[in-house]
Amino acid sequence: MSDSYIDLHCHPSLKPYGKSFKYKPPKQNRLNSGRKNSIWHYSPPNFLERQVNRLLTLTKFTQTDLTTLAKANCNIVVVSLYPFEKHFLKDKILGFKFISDALVNLAAGVSQKRIDNLRNHNSYFKDLVDEYDYYLQLNNMAQIIGGVTFTYRLVNSYTDIENNRNSSTPSRKIISLVNTIEGGHAFETGLHRKKNTADETTVLENIDTVKNWEHKPLFITLAHHFYNEICGHARSISIGLIKKQQNRGLNSDISDLGFKVIDKLLDNSQGKRILIDVKHMSRASRKTYYQLLETIYADENIPIIVSHGAINGKLSIEEQDTSDSKLSKQFNGADINFYDSEILRIAKSKGIFGLQLDERRIGSKRAIRNSRIYWPSKKRRYSNKSQLIWNQIQHVAELLDKNGLFCWETVAIGSDFDGIVNPIKGLWTAENIADIKPFLVEKAENYLKGNSLNLQAQNQISALEIIDRLLFTNANIFLKRNFK
Repeated sequence: MSDSYIDLHCHPSLKPYGKSFKYKPPKQNRLNSGRKNSIWHYSPPNFLERQVNRLLTLTKFTQTDLTTLAKANCNIVVVSLYPFEKHFLKDKILGFKFISDALVNLAAGVSQKRIDNLRNHNSYFKDLVDEYDYYLQLNNMAQIIGGVTFTYRLVNSYTDIENNRNSSTPSRKIISLVNTIEGGHAFETGLHRKKNTADETTVLENIDTVKNWEHKPLFITLAHHFYNEICGHARSISIGLIKKQQNRGLNSDISDLGFKVIDKLLDNSQGKRILIDVKHMSRASRKTYYQLLETIYADENIPIIVSHGAINGKLSIEEQDTSDSKLSKQFNGADINFYDSEILRIAKSKGIFGLQLDERRIGSKRAIRNSRIYWPSKKRRYSNKSQLIWNQIQHVAELLDKNGLFCWETVAIGSDFDGIVNPIKGLWTAENIADIKPFLVEKAENYLKGNSLNLQAQNQISALEIIDRLLFTNANIFLKRNFK
């Protein structure tokens, strides 16, 4: 099979699993792709949906349903299980619960029945298990798309990925799905927004259960939008009506329970380690986690993972208001994005940085404004929007080159498609990655014309290889090295 791109973080099940609550029985993954509760349901954005997204940043269409991934020739996908957090809904807004329900439903594109389920259930872990089961229901079952027979298979190792690639033919293709989790609350923490409720024994037992799944997660994004009693989180919500819901635990450090959770996840005594993704962690908890890697785990070569992130252009967690980058004004300076010192740590650990294709994260307000076009032109749009992505690649490359490292092997794609994202305009779904690739190659070529000789010899590679590394090679090498 030819290579398309590898996505390190996306949510193919979030919308169809959410829609499945409308049907009886609920939580069923239908093979009939015409049903909205099928993970194969294909719903690309129409003209009206694109305009709604431009105006309101709402993404009601599907971006990484399995049919879209098949059409995009995406053969390896790192999927994220996400027990939707109840605290989007907990409080009344302006005296009415239905307002917060409507906001979340509009943003996530699930269903009112799913919202009702979120309000009433009392177990994130059960929700996690149910979403995992949703994938298992159609695992290795055939779907015909454009005359080609496709299946998806949850995989347990890079060897499985290789076997699937070798078994695929032009008429029968296999999409390999690598399992991950977003949010430590999945282990049954953070159920109450205003007080701690987690039971340590239950949490650690749930981690053991997940470690013994048939398809063990490769990594977990430890924090997410709300305090989970494990570690502090970074500000991620800007909607005024919901923003204050996020305040408890914001910017706090790793808790006593958190240290035990990390130790349990990273325990590799039975070869079942689950790696940790530092996206969404607060500055304080990230800093403490790095210290753990440098002390307790100093001899274990644990890679640092950012599954879906962006650069903020600042020097370090300690020097969070300082930048020496000529591109600094192009970046969103929020602390949910990552500092130069962290990028160096990721590179030195042989980790990976998945670039999030979300306009709220990938550029400053000025950069986003400058990337807009006001007259319909697909070519102009892709040229402008590819600059937002290239700015991130260039900054990382110059930082790593300056520090004597191979500078093109750290960044990959972690789109966060089908999460609650505001996609880069024109990059609506997985199918549009192929559309923007030639514009990224052009950006790389233009950069190399004026700067190639300023780079170390090892970093003077071709523009096409740079972009192939971004889209496929870097993530592939990371999986080959770490997915055992």
